[in-house]
Amino acid sequence: MTDITLLDGGMGQELIHRAGDRPTPLWSTQVMVDHPGMVAAVHADYRDAGATVHTTNSYAIHHDRLAGTPLEGQFAALYARALHEVSGFSRVAGAIGPLAASYRPDLHPDHETAVPLYAEVANALAPGCDLIICETVASLAHADAILDGAAVAGKPIWLALTVDDTDGTKLRSGELLADALPLAADRAAAVLVNCSAPEAITASMDVLADGALPFGAYANAFTQITNDFLKDKPTVDTLTARRDLGPDAYAKTALSWIAKGATIVGGCCEVGPKHIAALADAIRAAGHKVV
Repeated sequence: MTDITLLDGGMGQELIHRAGDRPTPLWSTQVMVDHPGMVAAVHADYRDAGATVHTTNSYAIHHDRLAGTPLEGQFAALYARALHEVSGFSRVAGAIGPLAASYRPDLHPDHETAVPLYAEVANALAPGCDLIICETVASLAHADAILDGAAVAGKPIWLALTVDDTDGTKLRSGELLADALPLAADRAAAVLVNCSAPEAITASMDVLADGALPFGAYANAFTQITNDFLKDKPTVDTLTARRDLGPDAYAKTALSWIAKGATIVGGCCEVGPKHIAALADAIRAAGHKVV
């Protein structure tokens, strides 16, 4: 029997589905403002499904994301709101998403620019979280900067990397996933793969198993991160959800990661509470313990 940490599932897509609003470049940040209490309800549904780690709705709260929108200048207030929505939950992971854009390592700022921006976010999250989770990290430079920035919070750091949907041994930058392990070795408490195709993540697990840190994954259920999506200020309505990755199918795939040594699993975009509930049941049915 293995102790398995069960993450929650995707927040942004779940909010969009519940709100019924057209997605904006601010994703779940806008929904949090327009529909007070909805974020807390999603957190509660993941808790009831069996998740033991709850991720703050802060992925897209960066100054560069807010610039030129009605939410510009509300950086601190938005972090306070995100932390309030998850207050009282047992174990909280403070989420830091990428600067500039997701899946676009070419747009990531240089180290000297990025580190203080990530540090500002980490400091904003620190009072209300148990750990920092650095999400959708697409390049080695991105990993180096976000690890340096997140360190100021004085919390354990989980580094979540995103890989090529057709080759899980490579980051979305084209660099080798294996080359991220030395960067994480002394600065992170765990290394994960997130927001990538489940099939690619299965290959990633073999790479992460060669490292010394606890590892795991939480996949998305999009058909593919298309070239059309990789543009300035994209919205998720250019992506489609897979029809072959329901709760049971997702749970089966995640169990294959556990068989490779993963001890932290959950879900990302388009993976909802029903998926997490099925995964919790499958973990226990396989003889493991959810912790």
